[in-house]
Amino acid sequence: MNLMEVFRDGGFIMYPLLVFSVAIWVVAIQKFLFLGTFTKQYLKMDQDIQQSLQSKKADDFKYIVKGASLPIRRPLEVLTEEFYDSKSSMDDRLNRRLTETTAVLRRNLWILGTIGSSAPFVGLFGTVLGIMESFKSIGESGKSGFTVVATGISEALIATAAGIIVAVIAVIFYNYFQTRVAQIAADFRNRVEDTAELIFLSKRK
Repeated sequence: MNLMEVFRDGGFIMYPLLVFSVAIWVVAIQKFLFLGTFTKQYLKMDQDIQQSLQSKKADDFKYIVKGASLPIRRPLEVLTEEFYDSKSSMDDRLNRRLTETTAVLRRNLWILGTIGSSAPFVGLFGTVLGIMESFKSIGESGKSGFTVVATGISEALIATAAGIIVAVIAVIFYNYFQTRVAQIAADFRNRVEDTAELIFLSKRK
């Protein structure tokens, strides 16, 4: 039995599960690419910023920040502004921008979480339909036995298995990206806050 036959035997409930599967891989691939690009950019930018601060060239710092992608640039733009009433006022605005960046990093993860929690129930719905089909076959034939209920039972088991598999894949990706986003966001925040401290001290001097 090939995959197409299994898909067909699982009944119409396999179609929403197929949509779920496609959505999982689209989100996962997009997240892999986005987080990889984001990490490379902010690490390179942090290196360039540290070099500009050591050389005490403020214009270089502003130029570096301007060339960054939006999620990286927004927090760093706070540091390019000339005047703050206090360190706390700068920190408050910086924290808001860093929170926005974290939200960008988490974008679309809700899709994986939703699929992970709902796919088993979709599969269970297919199970119920398969059992109902079995009872319908018994009623129409007036007989019982495996041959009569085989189609409905097969549909029920396939739908159940498919729902569980889709859910497991979604949960694995969801947990992985939640952990990775938390690590990236924490490291990015630490680097930006360290840079903010250096800039604030240099302005005081």
